[in-house]
Amino acid sequence: MNYDEVVLGRRSIRAFQQRAVPRSVIEEVIALAIRAPSSMNTQPWHLHVLTGEPLDRIRAENTERMLNGVPPAKESRGIGSYEGDHRQRQIDIAVQLFEAMGIARDDKAKRQDWVLRGFRQFDAPVSIVVTYDKVLREGDIAQFDCGALVNSLVNAAWSRGLGCVVNSQGIMHSSVVREHAQIPEDQVVMICVAMGYPDEAFPANAVVSRRRAVTEVASFVGFTESTT
Repeated sequence: MNYDEVVLGRRSIRAFQQRAVPRSVIEEVIALAIRAPSSMNTQPWHLHVLTGEPLDRIRAENTERMLNGVPPAKESRGIGSYEGDHRQRQIDIAVQLFEAMGIARDDKAKRQDWVLRGFRQFDAPVSIVVTYDKVLREGDIAQFDCGALVNSLVNAAWSRGLGCVVNSQGIMHSSVVREHAQIPEDQVVMICVAMGYPDEAFPANAVVSRRRAVTEVASFVGFTESTT
C-alpha cells in the first residue's frame, strides 16, 4: 500500500480472527513504528508485546474486577468527561457502531457485552502495552510522543494486513497489566493496542468514523491567492 491507502483505508478493528500473528511480522511493524518523531529524539516509549496465557490472564482479571465493581485504577490520567462537540462526536461513533451491530438503545445485555469486549481487549491475539519512563511523568511531552508512536504503530500494522484498536479499557487495572506483562516499576502504563488479523465478517469492523473537513480543523494565516 502507498501512504494514502494506509491512512485513508485504516479503521479501528474490534473483532479478530483467532489466528496467531507471527513474531517476525510484529517486529516489522514495530521497526516502522519506532521511526515516529519524539522530542529531541528522546524515544521515551517501551512496548510490551503479549499473546497467549499472559494476555488471557490480564483479560480475565481485568474483566473480573470490573464485573465485581472494583474501581478502575489506571496509571495514566483519564479523559474526564467529554462535553459539547466532543461529546457529540463520541455519541456519533457509538451510534454508528451500535447500528452496524444491531444493538438497540434499550438492549442492556448486548450493550454490556460490548463493554466487556473492550475489557477483554476485543479478544485480540496480540496486545501491545505502551509505557514510558516514569522520570518523565510530570511533563506532557512523553505522552505526546507515545501518541505519535501509537499512530505509527496502527498504520504500520495496517500496511501489513493487521488491524488494531487503541484500547484504554484493557488497562483499567494497571496493576494487573504490570504484573502479567512484567513491566518494570520505573515505567508508567500508558495505553494498550489490541492487534490481529481482522474478522471481516464482524459488522463493526466495516465502520469508518466520520472526520471533520480540513476547513473545520485548520486555519491558515498569511496565505494569499498566489500561495494557495
